[in-house]
Amino acid sequence: MADKQISLPAKLINGGIAGLIGVTCVFPIDLAKTRLQNQQNGCRLYTSMSDCLIKTIRSEGYFGMYRGAAVNLTLVTPEKAIKLAANDFFRHHLSKDGKLTLLKEMLAGCGAGTCQVIVTTPMEMLKIQKLNAAGAFIRKLMPETVAAGTVEAKSPTAMQITRQLLKEKGIAGLYKGLGATLLRDVPFSIIYFPLFANLNNLGKRGSDGPAPFYVSFISGCLAGSTAAVAVNPVDVIKTRLQSLTRGSTEDTYSGVTDCIRKILRNEGPTAFLKGAYCRALVIAPLFGIAQVVYFLGVGEFILSFLPKKHD
Repeated sequence: MADKQISLPAKLINGGIAGLIGVTCVFPIDLAKTRLQNQQNGCRLYTSMSDCLIKTIRSEGYFGMYRGAAVNLTLVTPEKAIKLAANDFFRHHLSKDGKLTLLKEMLAGCGAGTCQVIVTTPMEMLKIQKLNAAGAFIRKLMPETVAAGTVEAKSPTAMQITRQLLKEKGIAGLYKGLGATLLRDVPFSIIYFPLFANLNNLGKRGSDGPAPFYVSFISGCLAGSTAAVAVNPVDVIKTRLQSLTRGSTEDTYSGVTDCIRKILRNEGPTAFLKGAYCRALVIAPLFGIAQVVYFLGVGEFILSFLPKKHD
């Protein structure tokens, strides 16, 4: 049987659109997750996800929940496009020599996760600075002032943060936390993509038919939340390493090992589960929505209107 060809441009379009829609839907939860993960003992402003969102709305307004979203929406297009398209690309080529085994599925996920960090690391670096800039400002205020909602938080723009990082640290400044990002995104993809594919296959109509959209959505949610919780400890480390703004009583870290040691010593092992609930709530619908959009074939539909080359 002839190899089924894949359209890489169409896959890139699908991944980009899927990422844009998914991030728009779940960004407020991602904001709460990042701020909760970045709290250290003795410097706690938020007690839970709902408390974080309520205080954010009171002090920064409704659109404060989307602080840093511009960075995500700008860079999530190539990030999700690379991640989803790369996985399909590797799966396609690894299946040419026979059945796509679980090991090959994991290798494809590993390749996709490795490729995406080119975009993921600077995107998350800038996003975390945007989210924490307002959080650092709020921590300086009296709790009753925040609760009253009488102060408007100010924070630098993504462009200002980018210029400052490039001026002070060069390109390497945007890739601070690269090692931790690799340790998070590669295992995530190794877990997520094989799990999604196998769950999705359970709902297929016949041996060759596609799965219904709701099966893809549920499969994306289940696989995404499972992978998210599994790699949450590394996500906590990455968030801490990429946070440049620290209070006078908060720890600073020189690297992954130093970060792990100080968190265990000062906060205990449960600190590595900070934000796990929020992260699962972010990743589950994000990947559920992304997989539905991706498998609807929007990219193929758009490209079908372009003039075709004739030999």
